[in-house]
Amino acid sequence: MKVKVNHLSDELKMEVLNEYLTTNASQRELMQKYHFGGNNNITRWMLKFGLTAPDKEQIITHSVMSKEVEKSAKEKELEARIKQLEKDLEFEKLRVRALDIMIDIVEKDYKIPIRKKPGARQ
Repeated sequence: MKVKVNHLSDELKMEVLNEYLTTNASQRELMQKYHFGGNNNITRWMLKFGLTAPDKEQIITHSVMSKEVEKSAKEKELEARIKQLEKDLEFEKLRVRALDIMIDIVEKDYKIPIRKKPGARQ
């Protein structure tokens, strides 16, 4: 009986390795998910690509950092407020530009000095 050899691309192998190293998935779970066999495939791929399995300290550090990345409700609220303020600022910039153009037109067409001259006394 001939055994079917399933060749996976290097991209798919790297995807499997990335998932193996960054999640708690076991080698057997990944073998079932990506439909490949072999007892030591993931270990051999790690050697091929020069990767090492993270130790317990690295896993703990990664889990702590991933929790810190999650934003609290207050941070999300502040980010929404910043976006709204940036939008308001852009609107005000356009409004000021429109008013400047209107003043330029009036000064040109009606020859009325509207803007204050620099250095003028009050």
